[in-house]
Amino acid sequence: MHPRFRTVPAALGALLLLGAAGCGDSDPGKGGKLQMGIAVANISLNFAHEMVLGAQSAASHAGDVDFKAVGPPNTDGPAEVQLFQNLTARAKDGIVLENLDPPIFTRPAAQAVDRGIPVVALDTSPTDGSKVGFYVGNDNYALGELMAKEALKRLGDDPKGEVAIGVPNPGTPVLDNRAKGISDTFAKEAPDVKIVGPFQTYSDPGQNYSSWSAQVNAHPKALAFLGVGDADSYNLAKIKKAEHGTWLTAGFDVDPKTLDAVADGSNFVTIDPQHFLKGYLSTAMLIEAVREKDGKLPDGWFLSPGGIVDSSNVAGIIARQKSAKAAYDWYKPTIDKLLGDQEAQLKPLKDAR
Repeated sequence: MHPRFRTVPAALGALLLLGAAGCGDSDPGKGGKLQMGIAVANISLNFAHEMVLGAQSAASHAGDVDFKAVGPPNTDGPAEVQLFQNLTARAKDGIVLENLDPPIFTRPAAQAVDRGIPVVALDTSPTDGSKVGFYVGNDNYALGELMAKEALKRLGDDPKGEVAIGVPNPGTPVLDNRAKGISDTFAKEAPDVKIVGPFQTYSDPGQNYSSWSAQVNAHPKALAFLGVGDADSYNLAKIKKAEHGTWLTAGFDVDPKTLDAVADGSNFVTIDPQHFLKGYLSTAMLIEAVREKDGKLPDGWFLSPGGIVDSSNVAGIIARQKSAKAAYDWYKPTIDKLLGDQEAQLKPLKDAR
């Protein structure tokens, strides 16, 4: 369907080779060639692939940035910590850090900052002791609200029954906030709907499928099954097709299989956190800070938008996903707007959700 995005590990392997060789051939900016990188929680899954593509794109456009991407092949916090620490020896001019287990990164991030390495938190807000004061991420609670409201549009007036919620990695603020946004919206707008969960659904696609299969069997009369992660989306669609289910299914992110599920009507929506955009913004602002502001990053939470993908716009999103260039072209007006007025997007770090 979309070969570049079907083979995520292979594509990322090529990107890593590109990162090792350096990005861009432009004239040097202030300070000459920069050594930078990004660490992600799971380099095999689409959400991380998107962030890496965005970060690589920003580094390439800036020019004279030797940029390296690292991340474990499966969600493994301690393995990512080791990769991040290894990256600090190379990427001395700055690192973008995305992870799904903030507490275990508190000390490694603080050590990097103490060594004078600017660190930008991406997608998961930093812990208090990490010494990282700049975060680029969504309002995940609002994205959860968005999913719930889209479901309610399709459930009719005064729905009654169960809605099951799944979270791949409970305890990860990004994911927990999405689930809370869903739960709170149903409680407010559909009090006769009983929320069951959130259940742990796991990041690993195989474990995720098994977890959701168990929940579908346990709640055969549920109105909807809603996940807040990457694998949730396409596995719920797969189960719905296999079971000939009439319940609603949806999740997050824009894995090609997820977009196919929206296009064929299996999933009513997917919520797009626009990971490419976040990867681009975080890296562009990191480079700007180092080249123009003596490494001084902004303070606070830089709010990056998300959106709904449904039958009305899925074809355009599929086209966007065909290449990094197509993604950049699609996002360019938003990138220009957000980078052109950064203060408008800055909020207190304590308000991140």
